[in-house]
Amino acid sequence: MRNLINFLWKHSSWIVFAVYAVISCVLLFGRNPYQRSLYFSSANRASVVVYDLQSEVTSYIGLRKANRDLLLRNGELELEVLNLREQLNKYRTTAGSDTLPFDSVLHDYDFIVARVINNSLAQINNYITINKGRADGVEPEMGVVNQNGVVGIINAVSEHRAVAISVLNPKLRLSCKVKGSDYFGSLVWDAVNPRYAILEEMPRHVEFAPGDTIVTSGYSSVFPEGLMIGVVSDYKKQRDDNFYALRVALSPDFGNLGYVRVISNRMKEEQNRLEKEARYE
Repeated sequence: MRNLINFLWKHSSWIVFAVYAVISCVLLFGRNPYQRSLYFSSANRASVVVYDLQSEVTSYIGLRKANRDLLLRNGELELEVLNLREQLNKYRTTAGSDTLPFDSVLHDYDFIVARVINNSLAQINNYITINKGRADGVEPEMGVVNQNGVVGIINAVSEHRAVAISVLNPKLRLSCKVKGSDYFGSLVWDAVNPRYAILEEMPRHVEFAPGDTIVTSGYSSVFPEGLMIGVVSDYKKQRDDNFYALRVALSPDFGNLGYVRVISNRMKEEQNRLEKEARYE
């Protein structure tokens, strides 16, 4: 009790000032309409600023979840499109109609959405780790893409994790072509710049120009035809004058990989088994 009395006595001047200030404000804003309106206007403006700041902070915190939900929804929509295409294909087969256009490139593929939890850029051999594994249906030699294009191929899998060999790895070679052409070459990273790769062994008679789009050729069981790789930045002759080497500006931003999709080919085992049997005949 003595300590409380000492505290009040020590700070009595400030306490008296605060009491008088409160009484003054009550008298000022309670008895004068003009000052009262100014008070409420100022208070409302302050409240608006606080609520706007709270909204911005809350929206920023929710961006990760919103981005993940959008990717999941994109994956669901792609599967719906694939199912519709497959139904159209069955209808065409049954009806014998040639009037319905149908692209069957993707109807044998499923997608698994995963989050990147580790990614390297500065190494010679770069890899990408995702938070999905065998328990989620991920297996070795499945393709990995994001919203901008191809980023790698699954190399190793555990129960709940998987590691993909990145496009930024000289050990990975992708069969690619200039969009609109059936001539294909081999895309490989030259370990110089993470924004560019080299498309080798393109025949000299193939027509192309800087700015042309490079896509997957479809000549493998990993990626369907037509997935985005990048655009032609420059080109030069290889040691063999019959071929060009195209410098390709990669579409994916490998320094900003958040969520990716793992591509599962339902017909992969059948295709590989058939091709293996044909080679040994």
